[in-house]
Amino acid sequence: MSIRKRTWKTAKGEAKEAWVVDYVDGAGKRRLKTFSKKKEADAYETTAKHELAQGTHTPDSASVTVAEAAERWLKTCESRDYPVERSTLAFYEQTVRLHIVPAIGGTKLSKLTTSRVRDFEDDLRKGGVSPAMIRKIRVNLGAVLSDAQERGLVARNVVKELRARRTPGIDKRADERAKGRLEVGVDIPSREEIKALVASIKGRWRPLIITAIFTGMRASELRGLRWADVNFDKNEINVRQRADRYLKIGPPKSKSGARAIPMPPLVANTLREWKLACPTKGGLAFPNGQGNVESHPNILQRGLMPAWRAAGVVNPDGSAKYSGLHSLRHFYASWCVNARKDGGLELSGKVAQTRLGHSTIAMTLDVYGHLFPSGDDGSELAAAERSLLG
Repeated sequence: MSIRKRTWKTAKGEAKEAWVVDYVDGAGKRRLKTFSKKKEADAYETTAKHELAQGTHTPDSASVTVAEAAERWLKTCESRDYPVERSTLAFYEQTVRLHIVPAIGGTKLSKLTTSRVRDFEDDLRKGGVSPAMIRKIRVNLGAVLSDAQERGLVARNVVKELRARRTPGIDKRADERAKGRLEVGVDIPSREEIKALVASIKGRWRPLIITAIFTGMRASELRGLRWADVNFDKNEINVRQRADRYLKIGPPKSKSGARAIPMPPLVANTLREWKLACPTKGGLAFPNGQGNVESHPNILQRGLMPAWRAAGVVNPDGSAKYSGLHSLRHFYASWCVNARKDGGLELSGKVAQTRLGHSTIAMTLDVYGHLFPSGDDGSELAAAERSLLG
């Protein structure tokens, strides 16, 4: 590897000079890189030598743009042995198309720096993008760069370098500030609201909504539930599959999603009656009129929203107070962890994690930790003091 000075004259006779770094890359191909100043050439030579020694050097001419790398990443996600779920792939494509490509799509990977990524994030923030969405976009950009790095198209993943320099937990705290804690009566239906809902549900939607309330199953798991997975002898539901937004049946969301959930008597009795009355005799417990997977919008617009309105759980404008099935999952989680004196089951965090099908207990505690009994109220402290001091 060497640096040499190159001089020449323009057509008008003007003297020009430049500094050229002459070297052989890891593939044995000769490369020339030109700079206007010697100090820039010296800096590049130092960096290139280190990267060549590490086997990570990628010449600018062999690099591709962010947009090209993103396209290859999306194709990889779609074609690998365990392809990404269609809804997840659609989200990846959306973040690339709407955010990454318009801002930095034309940038060569070899020219992408941590400062450029920080500027990209700042622009997203100024554009009104939420902290949670910015984090997801950055994660996807990092995945694009990791894929490109494995292909030898770039030497560094600047997103990983960026995260390594940040204060631990800063993104998590930003998300928490943006989201806030789930509140009973705001995000989580209260016990009185659930009682009113249960009393108001009628017809074909009653079994599905009752099951959602008292098992905490995800909407996709309810829509993919088979009668073969409802065990009336053991009074439990085995979650073994789910239906995505495209009505396609597939495995649970994660390894932890496959689980057995105990059925309270109300759920077991309701499902026994529904199995006899179910108009289609196919394998699904909550099918549409043709025996196929029921669409999520149908459940909301024809089932849950009218039930909330019939129960009187509405906003001032008369619309249903809670907009989705996930609010029922939130209620089930709160029911699992609330104290018995408050009508809850007072389950441990680990048991609640298993019932909900969360991949980690950290996820359960991050979302619902504030709902667990504190265990340090005044009466318990007084009793502990008396026991200690006599």
